[in-house]
Amino acid sequence: MLRTLFQDMKTRWQAIFRLLLNLHDLIQEVSVPTETVVEIKEDGSRKEVERKIFPGYVLVKMVMNDDTWYVVRNIRGCTGFVGPESKPVPLTEEEVKKLGVEKISVEVAYAEGDLVNVIDGPLEGFSGTVDSVDVSKNSVQVTISMFGRETAVEFELDQLEKIKD
Repeated sequence: MLRTLFQDMKTRWQAIFRLLLNLHDLIQEVSVPTETVVEIKEDGSRKEVERKIFPGYVLVKMVMNDDTWYVVRNIRGCTGFVGPESKPVPLTEEEVKKLGVEKISVEVAYAEGDLVNVIDGPLEGFSGTVDSVDVSKNSVQVTISMFGRETAVEFELDQLEKIKD
């Protein structure tokens, strides 16, 4: 992660890294994390606006060595890497997921009201009805009949499969 001075970070950084063709194998990706927000104005009109999640920062996926560090560090507008003494600290995959930068799209074969089988976990072999699906939280609420009682249980998306008709 880099600290920068640019306001128009996205276009400027992508243009700069396109110029570094001799390092294209080492610098794989440059991204400015953004989100789309719907603004409602006073007159009631809606407008979609793209906002930076971390203003003043650019994420760089790169192979770290002396050459890439020097080139990136000396680009005009770069104030340094995030980390102690401006030495970059690589983010783990979990940290990148928490930042919400890399969106993972999950497609499930079941929806609310479908009958599903549990294929993983302590309740493997049970079946139930899907109450709700929350893809962003990777969770599914299912009502399962256990010991003669209906019980709501939360599962991860990949722990269930739809029962074929």
